[in-house]
Amino acid sequence: MNKLSSLLLGLSLAAAASLPSSAQAQSATGSSAPKYLQVNVEYVKPGKAGAAHDKTEGAYAQAMAKAKFPIHYTAFNSITGQPRAIYLSAFDSFDEVDKAFKAFASPAAGAEFDRLNAADGELLESQKSLIFESVPELSFHSKAPTAQNRFLEAQIILVRPGHVPEFEELVKLVTAADEKVGSSAHWGAYRLRFGDQAGSYALLTSANSMADFDQIFGEQPKYMASLSDGDKKKMNELRASAIESVHYELYSVNPAQSYVTDDYIKADPKFWMPKHAAAPAAKPAAAEKKTP
Repeated sequence: MNKLSSLLLGLSLAAAASLPSSAQAQSATGSSAPKYLQVNVEYVKPGKAGAAHDKTEGAYAQAMAKAKFPIHYTAFNSITGQPRAIYLSAFDSFDEVDKAFKAFASPAAGAEFDRLNAADGELLESQKSLIFESVPELSFHSKAPTAQNRFLEAQIILVRPGHVPEFEELVKLVTAADEKVGSSAHWGAYRLRFGDQAGSYALLTSANSMADFDQIFGEQPKYMASLSDGDKKKMNELRASAIESVHYELYSVNPAQSYVTDDYIKADPKFWMPKHAAAPAAKPAAAEKKTP
């Protein structure tokens, strides 16, 4: 997995979920969310997910710990859509990432990660890496990540060129309506900076259980009833004008593939410390080099 180099993960969804980083508790506008999210996506070959991928990724996480890499990540496996794994890490500056590379300065560390990259690459169809920037003014009651988070809902929105103001107005109308009815919805908003099509946004919602989504979805009738005909007309007009496409995805946390902080492990050691098997020896076939 190209963890720190190489998701786009509704309109009343999404928060940075299970990010074991320096992220702190966030206000209703998400003003203290981490500035950037690194999202690495691995599309696994048929029959190569599950234990096989856990094995190589578990070895990678162990190597990261041995190298004392300072930026952590949480792994998620797709419940919907194309089978894949995504890895989310948070940081507040690119200088922070640059300094983290020093953990891999020794030849021994480089050789170990080359071996693990090759082994993991045997399981993958393709991979990509994306970097998102936080948009606090479009977030809503964004919640601090916790060790108890188990699921992630992701809304992927592609905004038409030149129509960002309409999109921002639409989101603010939605958040105002959610606030009015006391909705339990919460999300963190992120704008794509590198790695894919410009105009892409990710709204992320974390959950401790699937029942959290039942609660949010169960509030939709109350939300819709709070809107006047004029509100609905305005929202539909803004949506038609601003949004090229939108879809939702659902993911579950995979502790076997995650590299989390000691605080996470102490909070729930039975969940965050699965037994990792050693990674298999690398095969001769080339794989894309990972750059942590």
